[in-house]
Amino acid sequence: MGDNRFSCSGNGAGERFGIEASRILDACRDRDCFEDVRVFLTCGGEELIARTGNVRVKCAEIVASNISVDPVQFNIGFYTVLVRFYVRCEFEVCVPMGQSQTIEGIAVLEKRVVLFGGQSNVSIFRSKACDNFCATPEPVCCGHNNPEAVIEVVQPVVLGARILEECNCHCCCCCCDIPAAVADSLGGALGGDQNGDNRYLTISLGLFSVIRLVRDGQLLVEATEFCLPDKECTGVADEDPCGTFRQMPFPTSAFCPNNTAPASNGNGNGRGRCCGNS
Repeated sequence: MGDNRFSCSGNGAGERFGIEASRILDACRDRDCFEDVRVFLTCGGEELIARTGNVRVKCAEIVASNISVDPVQFNIGFYTVLVRFYVRCEFEVCVPMGQSQTIEGIAVLEKRVVLFGGQSNVSIFRSKACDNFCATPEPVCCGHNNPEAVIEVVQPVVLGARILEECNCHCCCCCCDIPAAVADSLGGALGGDQNGDNRYLTISLGLFSVIRLVRDGQLLVEATEFCLPDKECTGVADEDPCGTFRQMPFPTSAFCPNNTAPASNGNGNGRGRCCGNS
């Protein structure tokens, strides 16, 4: 939409306006290597792992996260941010007669950091369009006003997978701790925590992330009010589809080969962005 233009009312001179925005108090970036994280498989997947020794990762993608922010005792203004990432994984395993089968599972990654989030002794309440004087009152949830944690993360890089005979993998939770909404993203029900053959599928993942703590703040900025777009909304004419097609720009880039070699993680697995597209 590079052809959009905006016009503003007034004499064009900048005026000062107060706005409310999220102020970044502290932030950090990190690259984490999660090695030998147990994958909680579906019931069918556990049966296949019990009788196979050859497995490879097809893809892995983050499907959900859980974030908690708690103050650090005896260190006023600092907060612990605990993040759990739920990663849906697809694997290909070899079965008898030279065939392969796809299985699914959930890996749970946990990350903890300490950041400065400042102090606030006020309770913040916000009105809603449907609120009225007799509406149910909004409770004070915590007794103190914690900052908000914002997490930015790319899809995990697959570093490898293997089957372990003993459960010496890195686990931060058990199968019953996985939320139902996450388990429902799989094609079948999750199996239990116990495996009769003592064989466990693990995965190693690399993760790039940025974590920051923010609080609402009031800022005074130079701005011009009442910006309206100059471009009018136009629809597609159903009477002349060929005329609409002729006005479309020719997709030159689609006919140009990409000679740049894709990035490789060194194990042939690639990074998982394909879940749900296979």
